[in-house]
Amino acid sequence: MSPTLILVHGAWHDAWCWEKLVDRLPDVDVRTVSLPSSGSDTASLGDLYDDARAVRAAVTAVDGPVVVCAHSYGGLAVTEAAGDLPGVRRLVYLAAFQLDEGESLLGVVGGTPPDWWDVHDGHVDVRRPEEIFYGDVDPDTAAASVARLAHQSLPALSQPLTKVAWKSIPSTYVVCEKDAAIPVPAQEAMSGRSERVLRMDASHSPFLSRPDALADLLRAELD
Repeated sequence: MSPTLILVHGAWHDAWCWEKLVDRLPDVDVRTVSLPSSGSDTASLGDLYDDARAVRAAVTAVDGPVVVCAHSYGGLAVTEAAGDLPGVRRLVYLAAFQLDEGESLLGVVGGTPPDWWDVHDGHVDVRRPEEIFYGDVDPDTAAASVARLAHQSLPALSQPLTKVAWKSIPSTYVVCEKDAAIPVPAQEAMSGRSERVLRMDASHSPFLSRPDALADLLRAELD
């Protein structure tokens, strides 16, 4: 049985960001997860552990093997969620935070929010998203994506991992070499926790700028 591919988006995004990629995988059973830490209503944003529960629900709904691809912040939710789920065959960290127990996103970026985080009481917005997320995305797609960005829960970015799935499940790290959100040296350092490391000539959002190449990469990870 071919694995189901589950896609987990990063902060400020939602499942819409995968649309171009999903269109290029008609031969694959693809499921997407919407993380509750990202949304339009700042009063009802979830946290990291809510996100992990959403990932677990998506995985356990599949009757068969699963490969989970996490982008950016989504790496934390997947790492927290997937370790004891027997159906997960592989984790793919796409320019994602592949962290260890006790680590948080805010902690590994130095404990101080980057200058492109617009921090409010309980949530974070993004400054300069075209530059940070979409450096090699065509202008129309980038503008449409910026218009769909949501608020992000601040607690989710500062909460520590309590479980570490990549210690028990094989993982692949995909370094995005033109990334302005997660510096390449930071990606390379985290990639040392994966057994396999791949690279893409892409910005932080290859699902928008290089969907064909990303589809080929992920299809190979399903084998």
